[in-house]
Amino acid sequence: MKNLLPAKEYKILKKLNSPVKIQNFLNELAINFEPDGDTVLSPMSVLEKGVCHCMEAAALAALALRVHGYPPLVMRLIANDFDFDHVVTLFKRDGKWGAISKTNHAVLRYREPVYNSVRELAMSYFHEYFDDTGRKTLRSFSSPVNLNRFDKRGWMTTKDEIDYIPEYLSAVKCFPILDRRQIRNLRKADPLEIEAGKIIEWIG
Repeated sequence: MKNLLPAKEYKILKKLNSPVKIQNFLNELAINFEPDGDTVLSPMSVLEKGVCHCMEAAALAALALRVHGYPPLVMRLIANDFDFDHVVTLFKRDGKWGAISKTNHAVLRYREPVYNSVRELAMSYFHEYFDDTGRKTLRSFSSPVNLNRFDKRGWMTTKDEIDYIPEYLSAVKCFPILDRRQIRNLRKADPLEIEAGKIIEWIG
């Protein structure tokens, strides 16, 4: 890995030798509000520009984990038509799953490695995943995707867009987390929860 990555960027990633350090590093990066249109910045571009949204951060986190011997796994959380999808980076420690996550909100953030399965981890986001009206919107999650499948496309070292990664994530098998009857019976988030959900970290 050291021979594949530019020396400056490798030095940064080498210091991020735990999921916690990777998460803390991502938290310091500004949110990419995409002022000039949709982007999917590569890890090298994120390190250069110092901004990222969830997908861009997930790829960078996956690369940082890979530098330290973890598989570069990402997972897509899929919302209904009233909300946005989210992408997190998965890692496993002592047989339990955790997640690294970049978001501008107070929720949908880092998950400690305490979950027995990827489904259990995905479900941990369910009650926090609601829109501005309080409707709970999380509907399914994707199979974990190992980004090593994109090695031949140079995702780790390029400064070009890596839009082929979210495109692939949109096509992989997904697993529903509730049925139609459960959807009909969902209770909206409380007004207090809705208000708390409006807290943001970065102002565009």
